[in-house]
Amino acid sequence: MGDVLWTPPADVRERSRIGHYLRWLRAERGLDFADYDALWRWSVTDLEAFWGSIWDYFDVIAHTPPQRALAGRAMPGARWFPGATLNYAEHVLRMPGLADDDPVVLGYSQTRAPVTLTARELREQVRRVRAGLRRLGVGSGDRVAAYAPNIPETFVLMLATTSLGAIFSSCAPEFGTRSVVDRWQQIEPTVLVAVDGYRYGDKPVDRRAEVTAIRAALPSVVHTVMLPYLDGQAAAAANPADMAAPTSATTTWAELAAETDEPLEFAPVAFDHPLYVLYSSGTTGLPKPIVHGHGGILLEHLKMLALHHDLGPGDRFFWFSTTGWMMWNFLVSGPAVGAAIVLFDGNPGHPDLGALWRLAQESKTTYFGTSAPFLLACRKAGVLPRAEADLSALRGLGSTGAPLPAEGFRWVYEAVNPTVQLQSLSGGTDVCTGFVGGVPLVPVYAGEIGCRCLGAKVEARSADGAPVLGELGELVITEPMPSMPVGFWNDPEGKRYREAYFDHYPGIWRHGDWITVSERGTCVITGRSDATLNRGGVRLGTAEFYSVVEALPEVIDSVVVHLEDAEGGAGELLLFVVLADGLELDDALRRRIATELRTALSPRHVPDEIHQVRAVPRTLSAKKLEVPVKKILTGTPLDSAAATGALANPESLVAFERYARERTDR
Repeated sequence: MGDVLWTPPADVRERSRIGHYLRWLRAERGLDFADYDALWRWSVTDLEAFWGSIWDYFDVIAHTPPQRALAGRAMPGARWFPGATLNYAEHVLRMPGLADDDPVVLGYSQTRAPVTLTARELREQVRRVRAGLRRLGVGSGDRVAAYAPNIPETFVLMLATTSLGAIFSSCAPEFGTRSVVDRWQQIEPTVLVAVDGYRYGDKPVDRRAEVTAIRAALPSVVHTVMLPYLDGQAAAAANPADMAAPTSATTTWAELAAETDEPLEFAPVAFDHPLYVLYSSGTTGLPKPIVHGHGGILLEHLKMLALHHDLGPGDRFFWFSTTGWMMWNFLVSGPAVGAAIVLFDGNPGHPDLGALWRLAQESKTTYFGTSAPFLLACRKAGVLPRAEADLSALRGLGSTGAPLPAEGFRWVYEAVNPTVQLQSLSGGTDVCTGFVGGVPLVPVYAGEIGCRCLGAKVEARSADGAPVLGELGELVITEPMPSMPVGFWNDPEGKRYREAYFDHYPGIWRHGDWITVSERGTCVITGRSDATLNRGGVRLGTAEFYSVVEALPEVIDSVVVHLEDAEGGAGELLLFVVLADGLELDDALRRRIATELRTALSPRHVPDEIHQVRAVPRTLSAKKLEVPVKKILTGTPLDSAAATGALANPESLVAFERYARERTDR
């Protein structure tokens, strides 16, 4: 049982947004809940009443009112708020509680000086860009693609696109040509907005050749809008002839955002009208184009940002992300609950790992979101954020992207801020949110996710499909959520969608993670179920394995895979480690790693072999790739095992390919 590291203050119900929601439920609905667990159980049992309350509590603007909250609970296929028309962008730009002159977007970059937009300036920029898109012929259902970083212009473009009922899709400019084309050939955008490059730390990265190649591979693109950024000059005029292509007219961002008298309006669209297309990582095949709807994303983000993260007017919300990760989409919904958002584009480790903590001070961030690997890297490097910066404004700290072990929790309370509420969050691109996370009403236990989120009926299922408590099981969602995908693009019969989530347990969403749900409602994610270490019939999660190995000062990173025995034996457990500069793996260190694993976990966790590699393969959002490594080690050619353009370090796979050949030659 994890140590209690944070306890809700005695007046939490008076001070928090979820406390206000509980008072509203009592006054408006006659509902009274003794604790969070009771509230959660109601939210996943009476789905219509709960999601209807979210609609009413947040005063959703309906151009046409819904007939009801939910028509049928069967998954897939649940229909939310049938008959309703609304627009996501209208709600983000409502910015409740913010005055026209209040800052709402604070954009920081290693490429140019900081940019701040007030509420009035954000609306004005969206108005102009919306009119510019209309001049290019963009209308409802058209796709607008952004090859652009996490900067205010990308946010403006997303809101302008969705205000028209058009569909937005973004790729971070560090994505290679193949990765971008694999995504956008599926959705056939008509407008491409792209930067010419960016700076990562002190390194300039020119992307003009990639933009030319991407445009040439997308015959659907009628207009290309160039956003000069590499030289640090936003919205400056570039010479379109420098990048002209015979099949696509080229204009500039300045021209797109030119002065106009056209008013800012919002196209009323159906609740499930496509808002944006996100993509699976695409590391082992063509990325799945996941279509999210206006209404589902709006309600889910209102609920999470206000009730779980306790964000509202006066808050400044930061989450380190690129535009290729769903956390960007989550972050930029912040103004819908009245919170200002802090954007950052660049290398989070430049000039050192204290950079983002200093940014938190400069931006007066009140909620700091990042990834578990970043927090663990800071811990490993001995960074002391509370000494690096004044973090007294910080109330919340979010961690996602990978499980955060107990030592990561303790480090936050020792090194960052002893009063902050740490919220470890897990969800996915598939739902564009977290379905397990934190809430101001429950304590923080070391190494444990605080709760199952409102409206998310998360359970652990045993091998025979039975719900289990206190035991490792498959993470499933047994009731529909509004932010489940509208579907996959170009999947009219829903075949790919059903295969992705509903084939294993018919009518139940299987997410692909191992989870343990405790009697008190906390959760522990122990890794991907398709990367499970199954030794002698005992399932071992990878997260606890990495926690032990990477606690050793010599080990910088690691990846572990289990190769099954076709004849039913124990198979082989193989560990690959990245060591600190100048160190070489020897028998003494192998014995030390084995001893640590045996002592901290069990003899079953001791690898059969330990090897040194220069790097662990990771996605562009820093997730480890056990499955492609396993495929390579079992004979799958490198090009078939992983889509290298979706990796942050594709060259890292070569070492595993070489090792696979050596195994074959033995």
